[in-house]
Amino acid sequence: MRVLVVEDQVTLADSVARTLRHEGMAVDVAYDGAAALQRTAVLDYDVVVLDRDLPGVHGDEVCRTLVARRAPSRVLMLTASSTVAQRVEGLGLGADDYLPKPFAYAELVARIRAVVRRAQPATPPVLVHGDLRLDPARRSVTRAGAVLALSPKEFAVLEHLLTAQGRVVSAEELLDRVWDEAADPFTTTVKATINRLRAKLGDPPLIVTVARAGYRV
Repeated sequence: MRVLVVEDQVTLADSVARTLRHEGMAVDVAYDGAAALQRTAVLDYDVVVLDRDLPGVHGDEVCRTLVARRAPSRVLMLTASSTVAQRVEGLGLGADDYLPKPFAYAELVARIRAVVRRAQPATPPVLVHGDLRLDPARRSVTRAGAVLALSPKEFAVLEHLLTAQGRVVSAEELLDRVWDEAADPFTTTVKATINRLRAKLGDPPLIVTVARAGYRV
């Protein structure tokens, strides 16, 4: 899942980004509305976490522009204003959800996952393939009942492959959906992560390499 955090309070923005990365999301950060519009013009984010009260280009204008562009991104709006009228106004601009400040990070993560689920065909809450079970909400993976200790990136790669339901996923797609904009497009990090994941998953092998195409479960 690729997320853009748009927040002018640098400390809060960086803290949110760290939390979401720990949850296995690929996260970019924009500290103002103008930067957010530039990034969303180039990249398709699954979710834009948007502070409404931005200086310069206001969060309302960012939201309107995303809607006018027919951007595929879901918008989760954040604001210190918590009245019903203001929440209704924010949703009326095209936001998909609205979270007043201050907020619990656990709720933010849950709401991000919820807006993405609403935008896609329904997927089960627990992903199962044979004796492999992945629970996104609990951040847990088991195989044949044994708990597997995966890094956030390994977890995110496995989740993306399982969600693809047998479709071949290219290394470029994994790099785009699991890593952030700082990732080198010529890096071998995807291959290295797949190799570590295979070692942890054990036998019989679950991840298949499709020559010149990518990977599938």
